Amino acid sequence: MKKGLLVILGVAFIASMGFTSCKKDYTCTCTSTIDFLGTSSSSSSSTTIHDTKKKAKDACEGGTVTSSYASVTCAIK
Repeated sequence: MKKGLLVILGVAFIASMGFTSCKKDYTCTCTSTIDFLGTSSSSSSSTTIHDTKKKAKDACEGGTVTSSYASVTCAIK
């Protein structure tokens, strides 16, 4: 009886680990480049996102913008 209960609890624990998402800190680095009248400048900034890898990547890459004179490229590093 005890052994059966331990097996059931063990299986339940392992199964529950498969349903949890692993939230970690990911660093999102954005690089801004401006090219106006032949003069180019760039800068970068970073922020930390605490979430699952997929959600952090989606949030980070959502900051990517491109126009004819400027661009901002964001990626998880």
